[in-house]
Amino acid sequence: MYTARSFNYWGSITSSLVICMGIKMKEILQGIAGEERVWEKESMARHTTFGAGGEAKYYVVAEDVDVLRQLLQAVAKEKLSFFVIGNGSNLLVSDDGYDGVVIELGDGFKQVKATDGKLKAGAGVMLSRAAGAARENGMKGMEFASGIPGTVGGAVVMNAGAYGGEIKDIIVNATVLNRYGEIITLTKEALDLSYRHSVIPEQGYIVLEAEFSLQGGDKEEIGALMREYNQRRKEKQPLEYPSAGSTFKRPEGYYAGKLIQDSGLAGYSVGGAQVSKKHCGFVINENHATASDIIRLIKDVQRIVLEKQGVKLQPEVKIIGEKSNS
Repeated sequence: MYTARSFNYWGSITSSLVICMGIKMKEILQGIAGEERVWEKESMARHTTFGAGGEAKYYVVAEDVDVLRQLLQAVAKEKLSFFVIGNGSNLLVSDDGYDGVVIELGDGFKQVKATDGKLKAGAGVMLSRAAGAARENGMKGMEFASGIPGTVGGAVVMNAGAYGGEIKDIIVNATVLNRYGEIITLTKEALDLSYRHSVIPEQGYIVLEAEFSLQGGDKEEIGALMREYNQRRKEKQPLEYPSAGSTFKRPEGYYAGKLIQDSGLAGYSVGGAQVSKKHCGFVINENHATASDIIRLIKDVQRIVLEKQGVKLQPEVKIIGEKSNS
């Protein structure tokens, strides 16, 4: 959901961390998050919907905001990069791996509460679960999100959308952690939401929670619309294969899938990665693809579409750990 490339988080380091300066980083992380929530050299293929990718130097589950803060302090002290992960549904880690700390948001970020037309959901809540909670409380407006395979935090970061709906249509505010360890609330306007964009990555914020405003509705009708959307997904998208969903952003005035299809790339493969024949906007892990296969395929598609259609496609999937010469 957010990669930190600068490490000026909070000048003060807790005394417990100062005491631990001579201890290995893994032990420092275990001291903060607990031994059972820290892994070294963890395969990111286990944590991304592509089912491919190299190892993270450290993988940590942060169970609440206090733990998250302490982890970020420790990472800053050791000058390590970090990445906060949701469901890994819009992420690819290169085969070179990620030489930093991947932080997963744990149970403390997975609460949902619906009251008085408002739904609050933690950043780690799956969109399908949030939409389901809205349905159960007779609240409509979130149906479009019921089949998006991501978390609330990731959806806010990229203003996720489908079937004519977007997060910006329903969000009231988002609670975030800023670079200085402060918890602040950003209004819809302050989030600066547009197509697959928000202010969050630019400012180095980490989403903790979001609040949505929904309308009253009939539970059965809401459920029926969700089932319709999900059926359409099954019919039109290659859900039977690992992927990161739509691989490319929609170019203004075009559809990425049509540009790729018109370029003769349906079924185009590199190693085990393939442009889906069912929907050309999807790059799929068709047969034990490596991250390198997928990255090479993405670059080939960009090059060929530019040559044949005159349009430069921009990846929607976030690629981390890729070396400059990859």
